[in-house]
Amino acid sequence: MLKISSLATTTALAAFLLTGTAFAQTTAPAPKDTAKTETKASTPEEKKARSAASLECSKQADAKSLHGKERKKFRRECLKEAAGTSTGAK
Repeated sequence: MLKISSLATTTALAAFLLTGTAFAQTTAPAPKDTAKTETKASTPEEKKARSAASLECSKQADAKSLHGKERKKFRRECLKEAAGTSTGAK
Protein backbone atom coordinates (compact mmCIF):
# COMPACT_ATOMS: atom_id res chain seq x y z
CA MET A 1 0.00 0.00 0.00
CA LEU A 2 2.84 2.37 0.82
CA LYS A 3 4.46 1.68 -2.55
CA ILE A 4 1.26 2.53 -4.50
CA SER A 5 0.69 5.82 -2.65
CA SER A 6 4.30 6.95 -3.12
CA LEU A 7 4.09 6.06 -6.80
CA ALA A 8 0.85 8.06 -7.15
CA THR A 9 2.38 11.02 -5.32
CA THR A 10 5.49 10.97 -7.50
CA THR A 11 3.39 10.77 -10.66
CA ALA A 12 1.20 13.68 -9.56
CA LEU A 13 4.23 15.80 -8.67
CA ALA A 14 5.90 15.06 -12.03
CA ALA A 15 2.70 15.91 -13.92
CA PHE A 16 2.37 19.17 -11.99
CA LEU A 17 5.94 20.20 -12.78
CA LEU A 18 5.77 19.23 -16.46
CA THR A 19 2.49 21.01 -17.17
CA GLY A 20 3.91 24.31 -15.94
CA THR A 21 5.84 24.76 -19.17
CA ALA A 22 2.73 24.13 -21.25
CA PHE A 23 1.01 27.13 -19.69
CA ALA A 24 4.03 29.46 -19.80
CA GLN A 25 3.24 32.90 -21.16
CA THR A 26 4.80 33.78 -24.48
CA THR A 27 5.60 37.24 -25.78
CA ALA A 28 3.10 38.86 -28.10
CA PRO A 29 4.16 39.16 -31.76
CA ALA A 30 4.93 42.62 -33.08
CA PRO A 31 2.02 44.36 -34.80
CA LYS A 32 2.11 43.75 -38.55
CA ASP A 33 1.36 47.36 -39.47
CA THR A 34 4.52 48.82 -37.92
CA ALA A 35 6.83 46.33 -39.63
CA LYS A 36 5.38 47.10 -43.06
CA THR A 37 5.39 50.87 -42.74
CA GLU A 38 9.03 50.99 -41.69
CA THR A 39 10.24 49.17 -44.78
CA LYS A 40 8.01 50.86 -47.36
CA ALA A 41 9.09 54.02 -49.07
CA SER A 42 6.57 56.78 -48.50
CA THR A 43 6.65 58.09 -52.08
CA PRO A 44 7.39 56.43 -55.42
CA GLU A 45 10.36 58.79 -55.94
CA GLU A 46 12.06 57.35 -52.86
CA LYS A 47 11.94 53.86 -54.31
CA LYS A 48 15.05 52.82 -56.19
CA ALA A 49 14.32 53.20 -59.88
CA ARG A 50 15.75 50.64 -62.30
CA SER A 51 17.85 52.00 -65.09
CA ALA A 52 16.77 51.80 -68.70
CA ALA A 53 19.67 49.42 -69.41
CA SER A 54 18.56 47.13 -66.60
CA LEU A 55 15.01 47.02 -67.92
CA GLU A 56 16.23 46.36 -71.46
CA CYS A 57 18.49 43.52 -70.30
CA SER A 58 15.58 41.99 -68.39
CA LYS A 59 13.39 42.16 -71.49
CA GLN A 60 16.09 40.44 -73.54
CA ALA A 61 16.46 37.72 -70.89
CA ASP A 62 12.69 37.22 -70.91
CA ALA A 63 12.70 36.93 -74.70
CA LYS A 64 15.35 34.20 -74.46
CA SER A 65 13.39 32.48 -71.64
CA LEU A 66 16.40 32.52 -69.33
CA HIS A 67 16.00 31.60 -65.66
CA GLY A 68 18.20 31.19 -62.60
CA LYS A 69 21.98 31.31 -62.99
CA GLU A 70 21.81 31.66 -66.77
CA ARG A 71 19.60 34.75 -66.42
CA LYS A 72 21.90 36.33 -63.83
CA LYS A 73 24.95 35.70 -66.00
CA PHE A 74 23.24 37.12 -69.09
CA ARG A 75 22.04 40.25 -67.26
CA ARG A 76 25.46 40.84 -65.69
CA GLU A 77 27.16 40.69 -69.11
CA CYS A 78 24.42 42.80 -70.71
CA LEU A 79 24.76 45.50 -68.05
CA LYS A 80 28.57 45.52 -68.45
CA GLU A 81 28.15 46.03 -72.19
CA ALA A 82 25.59 48.78 -71.59
CA ALA A 83 27.91 50.53 -69.14
CA GLY A 84 30.80 50.23 -71.58
CA THR A 85 28.85 51.76 -74.45
CA SER A 86 27.48 54.61 -72.33
CA THR A 87 30.92 55.63 -70.96
CA GLY A 88 32.53 55.29 -74.40
CA ALA A 89 29.97 57.63 -75.96
CA LYS A 90 30.86 60.54 -73.66
